[in-house]
Amino acid sequence: MRTDKFIWVLAISLILLIPIHARERGAWIATVANIDWPAVEAVGNDSAQQAAMVGILDSLQQAGMNFVIFQVRPTADALYESELEPWSHWLSGQQGVGLSYDPLDFVITEAHKRDMAVHAWVNPYRVNIAIMDTSVLCSSHLMRQHPNWFWRYGKQFYFNPALDEPREWLCMVVEDIVCRYEVDAIHMDDYFYPYPQGKQQLPDMADYLSDPRGFEDIADWRRDNVNKTIEALSETIRSTKSNVAFGISPFGIYKGGAGLNNYCDLYADVIYWIEQGWIDYVAPQLYWEISDKFTDYVTLTKWWAEAVEQANHRYLLNHVMSPVTHEPCKLYIGLAVYRLGGGKENPAWREGNEIMRQLRFNQTVDKLDGEIFYSTRPLLNNPIHLLDSLFLNL
Repeated sequence: MRTDKFIWVLAISLILLIPIHARERGAWIATVANIDWPAVEAVGNDSAQQAAMVGILDSLQQAGMNFVIFQVRPTADALYESELEPWSHWLSGQQGVGLSYDPLDFVITEAHKRDMAVHAWVNPYRVNIAIMDTSVLCSSHLMRQHPNWFWRYGKQFYFNPALDEPREWLCMVVEDIVCRYEVDAIHMDDYFYPYPQGKQQLPDMADYLSDPRGFEDIADWRRDNVNKTIEALSETIRSTKSNVAFGISPFGIYKGGAGLNNYCDLYADVIYWIEQGWIDYVAPQLYWEISDKFTDYVTLTKWWAEAVEQANHRYLLNHVMSPVTHEPCKLYIGLAVYRLGGGKENPAWREGNEIMRQLRFNQTVDKLDGEIFYSTRPLLNNPIHLLDSLFLNL
C-alpha cells in the first residue's frame, strides 16, 4: 500500500514537473570581453579554446538546444578568417593576429555534428565597448583606415549610420560570411543607435541638416538610416544564399511606455521590418520577471506574440498581388539566465526558478516558436538547477 502511494505521488510529481514541451531553443555564445568563450586564460591557446568549445556544445546539446548564436564580429573585427576585418583581440590577445584554426569553421563543424544550427552574430555599428581602449585597434582596422566613417558617443565609437559607406561595408562583411561559411543564419542584437547616455546628444545633427532626405523630424531620419541597413542586409543574405535566415534580437520594449524603447531611443523600427518581410525571426530580450511592476514578462510576451502575428498578416496583405518569397517571421523570446540566482537580484530571481516559470508560461502562448538563453556561461553554471530542469523536460 505504501509502495502504491509512493508511485502515485511520484507520478503526480512528474506530471507537475514536466509541463514543458521543447520548441526551438538556442543559446548566445558571447565573445566580446570573453563573456562566454574563449575564457581569459585560454586567449591565444588553440587547443584550450577548441576543447572548451566542444564541451560547451556537448552541454548545450544535452540541455536540448538546437541552435547556437555565435558572436563572430563583436567590435568590427573577426573570429573567423577574413580579408576585410582583422582577427579579434578577444581571441588571440592582439588584434590582427590569428591562431592556427578558424573558430567559425570549427563551431559550424562541431555544432552540425550535433544537429545544432549556427547563427553568426554580427554587431553592425559598434567599434569598441566602454572597457576597451581604442589603442588595441590595429593599423588595418577600418577606423584607422576611414576615421571619417565613425563618430564617438560616450566612451564608445560607432559607425555613422547616416553614411552609405558603412552600410555597404557591413553588407560586404555579411556577404563574405554567408558565401564562405555554412552558417544557418545571420544574427544581430540590440545595438543599433547607441543606448542614451544621460542628456548627451547624438553627434549627427550636421549629417541630418546636410541631407535630411525629406524628413522633417531627425528621429524619423535616424529610423530610416537603420531601415536602409536592415533592408540592404536582407537583400544581401537572400541573394547570396536564400536558405540562410536573418534574425534580430531587439531590446524588449518596442515602443511607448515611460522608459527606454526601440522605436524612440535606439531608432529600431522592428515591427516595420517584419511588415516588409526583411527578417526571418525576431527575439526580443525580455530580461524581466513575471509580475514586474513596469516590465511584466507575461504582458510583454503576449504583446510581442500579437504584434508579430499582426505584422506577418500585414506583410501577406501587402503581397496579395505578388509571390511571398519566405515564411512568416518567427518569434523567439530572449531569457535572462544571467540574472538567475544572482545575489544582488530581487527575490524573483534569487528564490525559485524564474526561468522555469517563464518557460511554463511560454507553453500557453501558441504563437511562440521558442526561446534563446543569454548567455552560455551562466546557463552552464546551472543556476538554481536550471540545466537539471531543462534536461528533465526534454
